[in-house]
Amino acid sequence: MPIISLVGRPNVGKSTLFNRLSKSRQALVSDFEGLTRDRQYAEILFDEDSETFATIIDTGGLTHQDNIIDSGIQLQVLNALEESDVIYFIVSSRDGVIGLDREIAAQLRKLKKDIVLVCNKAEGLNPSLAAEFYELGMGEPILISAEHGQGIGDLIDHTLPLLPTIEVEEETETVEGIAVAVLGRPNVGKSTLINRILGEERVLAIDLPGTTRDSIYIPFEREGQKYTLIDTAGIRRKRSTHEKIEIFSIIKAREALERSHVVILILDAHEGVTEQDATLLGMIAERGRALLIAINKWDGLDEYQKQEVKRKLEVKLSFVNYASVHYISALHGSGVGKLFAPITKAYTNAGTEFSTPVLNKILEKANTGHQPPPVKGRRLKVKYVNQTDIFPPTLTFHGNHLKSVPNAYDRYLKNFFINALKLTNTPLKIEYKSGDNPFKGKKNELNARQIAKRRRLMKFIKKK
Repeated sequence: MPIISLVGRPNVGKSTLFNRLSKSRQALVSDFEGLTRDRQYAEILFDEDSETFATIIDTGGLTHQDNIIDSGIQLQVLNALEESDVIYFIVSSRDGVIGLDREIAAQLRKLKKDIVLVCNKAEGLNPSLAAEFYELGMGEPILISAEHGQGIGDLIDHTLPLLPTIEVEEETETVEGIAVAVLGRPNVGKSTLINRILGEERVLAIDLPGTTRDSIYIPFEREGQKYTLIDTAGIRRKRSTHEKIEIFSIIKAREALERSHVVILILDAHEGVTEQDATLLGMIAERGRALLIAINKWDGLDEYQKQEVKRKLEVKLSFVNYASVHYISALHGSGVGKLFAPITKAYTNAGTEFSTPVLNKILEKANTGHQPPPVKGRRLKVKYVNQTDIFPPTLTFHGNHLKSVPNAYDRYLKNFFINALKLTNTPLKIEYKSGDNPFKGKKNELNARQIAKRRRLMKFIKKK
């Protein structure tokens, strides 16, 4: 597909235009300057009449600053420019031409690529607003208002002739990728792990908590298998969340969890399992996602510290005993390549449909090993089981008096079936369904003989 990148200084409306063209809310938008940091991609139908598709890239704002974050953003922008066919240089009609616009324009002219000067925030589209922007040497400015959707048609008409003609071969087979969400607290190495897997600086990764603000979806292929990596913002405790931007970032991370097949939860080896890590584990388990636990920064520990971390992990991770633990260094790459085999296995397990006869044979063995306990004087009776859903695998048990199954027996059944089905890194969801009483709600009408017997009994009781 042709690639169009959106470039400019901070707060000129790049993300707003990105959302307008992609007809989504994929990119976070706010008056907060410098919100976007990583490259955000979207595939769009650029023109319905000619059926022209394109990929657009939202980038962070370029500044004069020379700090670690802005240097990382500049690298992200340069990577976007390198792969682009057309560049939208976005300026603000409200601010006019400022020195930073001139510097960016001078750098863009050296690229020898098709550049479209987009004058945003031009509500009303008064041509006089564009006069001063001719000095940038980018040709005629295209006036738009990304927020209100004005001038977008003119922008598309101006861009179409600039796009390269690309022949698209129809795919004979649709391959669904494995969506892998990378979750964790701030500054545990999520973005570093993404970059290590991809072999490039795809997302901004610096030693500063809260660098990633948006959820970044990155498709890639490895050994013939398609994946979509999802880099998410670090999730803090609620009382530690103050900025409106950070709250929306957490919402985006939770949406990424909902859309994923497999989750890699990254823990810091130096800190072990914190209270917030346990909360994240509970959230992942509640949604029934396949789970791998990656202990990052493992290479920075001595042998005694490693043994202590392993001992504590065995205790604190007992409630997610189905998840495998991997010791990695995202920065140096040790152990990262070993994550893909369990990811693929977990995805396969979570999507497998098991036959009812196989499940009922396992149930028979489970009942033999541990008879269902009595509840309120009545023994539970599990008649049969069948699978009712995937992602996660969901088993429904049918029988009598199953409305109040004890937690101990529920855990027993869950663990027994996980072991019997050889599920790895995949949780098992269990539901219970009790059979209805066929006589419920029906009045027991007595015949003449029963009525006479009842009368004799009542007379006897009254005499006594």
